[in-house]
Amino acid sequence: MTTPTPATTGASGSAGLPDGLPPGMPALVRPYGDTTGDGMVQLSFTLPLPAGKRAEGAAAQLARKMGMDAPMVVHAKPIGDGFTFFVVYGPVSHVVDVAAVEVVEREYPLLSPKEANAAVRESLHRKLVVVGACIGTDAHTVGIDAILNVKGWAGEKGLEYYREMKVVNMGAQVSVPELVERAAAEQADAVLVSQVVTQRDAHVHNTTTMSAAFREAFPAARRPLLVVGGPRFDESAAPALGVDRVFGRGTTPGEVASYLVHAVASRSGDPAPARIPA
Repeated sequence: MTTPTPATTGASGSAGLPDGLPPGMPALVRPYGDTTGDGMVQLSFTLPLPAGKRAEGAAAQLARKMGMDAPMVVHAKPIGDGFTFFVVYGPVSHVVDVAAVEVVEREYPLLSPKEANAAVRESLHRKLVVVGACIGTDAHTVGIDAILNVKGWAGEKGLEYYREMKVVNMGAQVSVPELVERAAAEQADAVLVSQVVTQRDAHVHNTTTMSAAFREAFPAARRPLLVVGGPRFDESAAPALGVDRVFGRGTTPGEVASYLVHAVASRSGDPAPARIPA
């Protein structure tokens, strides 16, 4: 399920700085390869062509059309009958305006397990119920297990470690009706869905199907928080997907737990939890 980081920051500025950038961050940048600002980039892709000089020429042509000046095909390897994988290296002239970059900022504090447990007790006076699953034909449970299982990931314990959370991990290849039924039976506060399989935008289709099913099955006031995560999700796409939050690559259990505590407390009308003294 990259580190979420809440509001959109753009050229209009934030954090009291006129250009919206942290101190010391340059406003305009170019890629770095051999020397600063040389614009060198490395690009990899596959073409449906048998390996050979013509395929390499096609790879270089594609790179030029993508804005790479004088591209060099530095690697070409056949990966099957009629397919070749390429790595192309060369300079581009494009400059990035860092102040115009839009990111999803984290609007809630990161809490330790102790702080999160205390916040749940204070706001709910019961355990926070979380149901997690991989839906559709997705059988890759590494992501959902990293967030939910007590062993956790990246040095952080999973949500099963939190005393004030009840975690139901339904595993892989769970159908949307099964997930809706279990969430209702458990009176879930939040539903976590992990999607790793992305061929033909399967993750997008599964997520929109899931969110539509929950909207149909639950009144708005009783619908659990819908949270999805996976390496190919765009964190800014939550409204389009019909979910409350999207987490990308590199997300840790503590980030998810902190978000759930913040969001559930906000729904209950309590003030958003701040860090609680140890």
